[in-house]
Amino acid sequence: MKITTVGLDLAKNVSHFVGCNQAGKIVKKKMLSRKDILPFFAQLPKCLVGLESCASAHYWAREIEKLGHIVKQIAPQFVKAYVRGNKNDYNDALAIAEAVVRPEMRFIRTKTRTQQDIQALHVMRKKCERDRTANTNEIRGLLMEYGIVIPQGIHNVYKRLPELFDANVENGLSNLFKELLKQHYKKLEQLQEHLDVYTQKIKELSKVEACVKLQSIPGIGPITASAFYQHVGNGSEFKNGRCVSASLGLVPKQHSSGGKDKLLGISKRGDGYLRTLLIHGARAVIRANVGKETKLAQWIKKLESTRGRNKAAVALANKMARVGWALMINDSSYQADYAA
Repeated sequence: MKITTVGLDLAKNVSHFVGCNQAGKIVKKKMLSRKDILPFFAQLPKCLVGLESCASAHYWAREIEKLGHIVKQIAPQFVKAYVRGNKNDYNDALAIAEAVVRPEMRFIRTKTRTQQDIQALHVMRKKCERDRTANTNEIRGLLMEYGIVIPQGIHNVYKRLPELFDANVENGLSNLFKELLKQHYKKLEQLQEHLDVYTQKIKELSKVEACVKLQSIPGIGPITASAFYQHVGNGSEFKNGRCVSASLGLVPKQHSSGGKDKLLGISKRGDGYLRTLLIHGARAVIRANVGKETKLAQWIKKLESTRGRNKAAVALANKMARVGWALMINDSSYQADYAA
């Protein structure tokens, strides 16, 4: 019998394949090592392949699509509902095969290499920022034990440390501790150099036409624009702008029953990093529009007076995500009056 639908449960070394016919009946089950996956799909008739979105899923989706198959990725939480019986690899693969043919299933767009490059840059830059913050907090804590307090702010740490480990300055610190401070300062300088390199690379990638259009939206700069582009792509995978903001967790979480609608705080689903960038950008826009009489400023002022500044920032971030999708899908330019 002909295989029309495939569920592939990916793993680091050994993946599990389940092939079903048009009626949903299992036709073939097979365990595949990494080196056997592509040769196996090369001799398989063209079919619909379902993957659970996980590590390496985007790579395998691109490679299997090159062989002529239709590949769709599903979020793990949506596959879970279709698992029957005890959890094992074949049952997981069967659940993927069943979930991928559901008409109302939500799928994840396969990222291109360029989008994954941008994602990798953001991940490395974020880690550098986290390491730099951890190291500055660590040295501020150590100095407090010696009665020296450095004001908050990373720039204050970079400014004060050279003065503290200067051998010609008497500040009550021992020569050993000054050597430790000097070594720690070198580490901070290296982290800053790495951070500058990653930031510059992101700015260079943000010069593509799509990112330039996104940067015309108030509150979106090169970093947010590139992160938004790697998440949304050309926007074709999203039905409308609300779907984009929902994928970022910027819409209310619903808990309704018995015909009574109950909306809670934002769902906080999806890409938390991009959500954070949009909300921080929205806060900057709110500060910049204080006292102005533009339509956007009036909209922000009204919302802030009725809902408070934090909710106004989230609402503006939601609007920014929707406007960004509209620019991508329609290949248009930002119009301030229309957006407000």
